[in-house]
Parts: sequence; structure tokens; C-alpha cells
Amino acid sequence: MSVIQVICLLFVLVSHGIEGSDHGQRTQRSLYTSKGQPYRTAYHFQPPKNWMNDPNGPMYYKGVYHLFYQYNPYSAVWGNITWGHSISYDLINWVHLDIALNPTDPFDINGCWSGSATILPDQKPAILYTGRDTENRQVQNLAVPKNLSDPFLREWSKTPHNPLMAPTNDIDPDFFRDPTTAWLGPDKIWRVLVGAQIDGKGMAILYKSKDFVKWNRTKNPLHSSTKTKMWECPDFYPINGKDQVEDQFKTKYVLKASFHDQDHYIVGKYEPETDTYEIESDFLDDGSDLRYDFGKFYASKTFYDSEKKRRILWGWVAESDSEADDKNKGWSGLQSIPRSIVLGKSGRQLVQWPVKEVERLRSKEVFDLRNKEVKRRSVFEITGVTASQADVEVTFDVGGLEKAELFDPSWVDPQLLCDQKNASVRGKIGPFGLLVLASKELTEQTAIFFRIFESSDKYVVLMCSDQSRSSLRGGLKKTAYGAFVDLDPNKEKITLRSLIDHSIVESFGGEGRSCITARVYPKLAIDKEAHLYAFNYGSKSVKILKLNAWSMKSAQIVPMKRRRRPIYGREE
Repeated sequence: MSVIQVICLLFVLVSHGIEGSDHGQRTQRSLYTSKGQPYRTAYHFQPPKNWMNDPNGPMYYKGVYHLFYQYNPYSAVWGNITWGHSISYDLINWVHLDIALNPTDPFDINGCWSGSATILPDQKPAILYTGRDTENRQVQNLAVPKNLSDPFLREWSKTPHNPLMAPTNDIDPDFFRDPTTAWLGPDKIWRVLVGAQIDGKGMAILYKSKDFVKWNRTKNPLHSSTKTKMWECPDFYPINGKDQVEDQFKTKYVLKASFHDQDHYIVGKYEPETDTYEIESDFLDDGSDLRYDFGKFYASKTFYDSEKKRRILWGWVAESDSEADDKNKGWSGLQSIPRSIVLGKSGRQLVQWPVKEVERLRSKEVFDLRNKEVKRRSVFEITGVTASQADVEVTFDVGGLEKAELFDPSWVDPQLLCDQKNASVRGKIGPFGLLVLASKELTEQTAIFFRIFESSDKYVVLMCSDQSRSSLRGGLKKTAYGAFVDLDPNKEKITLRSLIDHSIVESFGGEGRSCITARVYPKLAIDKEAHLYAFNYGSKSVKILKLNAWSMKSAQIVPMKRRRRPIYGREE
């Protein structure tokens, strides 16, 4: 979004009774001083203060993108849950609006929990969400806009028919939540899934409705698993390959469920006539553990962007410091950069990439490197970049694969393998990659890197994000994350893109086939004291075919209305 677009949006908001401030500013200063708030992000979405978790009901309506989210308006810890609401023209720059849903009625008095938005055939948005009622049961409710002519959808009405779906018979009232976006079958009957746990099994209960008000549970769930417990925030949607428009009922379907602190998905064929879902491999099957992200990423939600014919994915990125730290900061939780997702060439795996709009925040290219050999056990700095606020893309060419270490078949958990073989453990081919949010003397560093192993009939590419040396601070979760990248280094180059934003690093390996998000809280490598390096600690040289890095401008995330002057975002 250009400065002119932002000014125009704010003008329209003011004309609709919404007041912003600092209308013409290119960037916004921090709500707090940079020294006191080094971990507040510059271009990732977050409210000005307090707690935020799950993204809810994202949608595109009358030229405006909407993001709702679980929000505590009173504290930086979970509780008092409402639906926060912000709008954008480009998914990067945002304006905060008033809270969309407050817990004010018997069917949601104990919280307005997660849910989804559906655009009905008459272009009327509808929100299905979970409420915690007066009996502390989880029930499903409906809300619709009060004024359809308002493209900002600032006011919502809860239907008098609520709750539409309540836990009956075998449904545990504590494990019944997070309805999906609904879809209309060829029989003109609506369907929706609700996450649940019955008899210790995680599942997606299927409901049907002719009028979007009266819902009936089907005999069987769409899918269930004996290997998992409660399925939170399920998602179900059609998916196609790159540059193909989603065509309902003529392509594969993705079922996502959030459990074990991760977002897992499976791919299969859906038959709407019988409401059956046929899959090739199930959740947690050996060798087929598919996840959106192998790091800090949970309770995600997708929507179909009808304007640009793409499916967009959001994920909640929680903190990795303590609750006391959150209270001290005055805020907790981020949203990932929105990602476009398509079905990969294999037809078995999704490919994710940051939305194109984020590239508008790139300053002029500040680092461009071609065909550089990175000798064994060496490191060099990527200079001229604002290393705490950057976008980096690198392509590696690796030869001599016959010298790779042998892969042990017992290494089935990539996270455990990355923990055992962290960046300080030297290997043959790898570790090689980037050191981000690093201090000048490398006493602090977050390593995103690859290792290559030789298996009996193929090569195995391991991608790691290692936070073991990320901060000199104590009391932090300094986790190592890992993923196997589905590529053959004999036939393809190894690519890495990392979005670095003060306390978050989102990394995309193999052109988006494996993604790892990490939260990082350095003590030394903050703001202008952060550095960025490329490295190779393996015993064999690797070549960087190209490396491009950009400093990133700050997104404009402006408040709806305020009397004082708490300005947020960051100043470059």
C-alpha cells in the first residue's frame, strides 16, 4: 500500500466516523521506546497492546481484507476473550477497528472463542464462532453484519437463534469448538466442521443446514484419529497447484487440525454426495507427518482471496518468553506474515510463500552476491542490511554429495535430530546457511541451516532453526526446530528465504516446501546491534549461486481512535 493509499484509507475511515492519527506518516514509532521494547515487530501484525492468539474469520469483502483475532482488551495474558478486528487493502498495512464480538449474552458470556467467516451467496458475510455459555459449555453461535453497506463491517449482530449447535449426547462440552468456514454442496445444503474429542479421539464433527441457522449433526464425522486427542481450529478447503483457480469438488481437499502445539494437515479426495473423505496417509503416520510449519505456528486459518484468486494462510505465533515478560512488555502474540499456499507438484504436500505484497516493504536492494564459494568452516557478514528488520533470499549449490554422512534410519524426528546436530556440530555437508539476529562476536546467534545425508536410495535434506545460542538471557525457551525438505539435491538447488523482524524469524526452505518459525529474544543483537551472516561449518565447500538481502520498511499499523498518542509499529 502506498502512502497515498494509506492516506485515502484513513480519509475514508474518518468520513465513516473512525479516527486515525499521524495520517501522513510513512512509518509509525514504537508504542514504547525502542530500548524498552526491542522485541516489538515492525511488519508483522499485532495489536498495540495486550494478548492476542488465534486468527479468526479472515475474509475479503468489498475491496477490503478483514482479520479478526482472539483478543484480551484488558491484559497481556489470556482471558476476557473477544474478537479483535482490523482491516487492510494489502494484507500488510492495517487499521485497528473496534472489537467485533464481545461476550455479552448467555450463549457466549464466558468468552467469544475462535471461528470462521463464510460469504453467503447474496454476498452477506456470516461468522460462526464458539461461545462459552452460562453453564460453561462450548456452543456454536452465529453473527451477521448490522450494515452490509459498510465495507469495514464494524458492527455485528448475534442471531436470537443462538446457540445453533450445542454439545449433546456423546459430545463433551469442554471439547467442542472452532467451527470452520462453511461450504455449500451441490445439493444446496451447507456443511461445516466443528473440532471435537470423543472417547479420546480427535475428530471433525460434520453438521448440515439448509438455511445456515438450523444445523443437524451427521451420523459420522468427516474424519477422526485414534492417534490424537482434541482437534482445535480445524480447517477444510479445496486446493490446486500454482496458478490454478480453486474449483470446488474437482480438486484435492486439505484437512488441517491443531494439536500437540502444531498445525498438522492431510490431503485427500472429498465426495460431497456422500460426504466421504479419502486420504492416502493419516495424521502422524510414519514418514508422512505433514505440517504447515515446524516451529512456532498454531491455530491457523485460511481464506480464499477472490480478488487475486489465491488461498491465504495465517498462523498465531506465540511468545517463547515468560508470562512475567509478557506483562512487562504489555503485549503477547503475533500473527505470521500471510502466506499464499498451493498444492506442490507431488500432489501430496503444500507449498507456502509470503504474500507478494510484503515485498513492497523492501528498501532498495542492499546486498547482492553471486557465485561465491563458501569454504569449509567459514563465516562472512552480509553487510549494509538492517539485520534486525530484513528479508533474505539465498540459493546454495552443493556438490560432492557422495561424501555425505550416512543417514541413520532411526532418525525419524527432525526436531530431535536438529537438537542433537545443532549449528555447532560440524559435519561433512553442512551445517550451512544463515546466522540471523547475531551479535558482532557471535556470542548470540540464531542459525537457520541445512545438512545433507546419504540414505540407501536417496539423499536426505535436513533443515534446522537453532535457538540454542539465540540469547544470553536466562529463562527462555531456546528450542531447536527441524524439518526434512522434500527435494533431491542432485536435481535441485537448495533455497532459503528468511523474514527477520526483531523477535521473529520465518524461514522457508526448498521454495516453501518446509517452513520453520522461531521467536528470538537476544540481549545484545537488538536493533542496530544485530548482525547477519552466511556460514558453512561443514568439511566441504558449498557455493552460493545468489544471495539477495533487503532492509525492510515498517508496515503502517494505525489505531482506530485514540485520545492520547500511543503510536505503534516501529521506526526504522
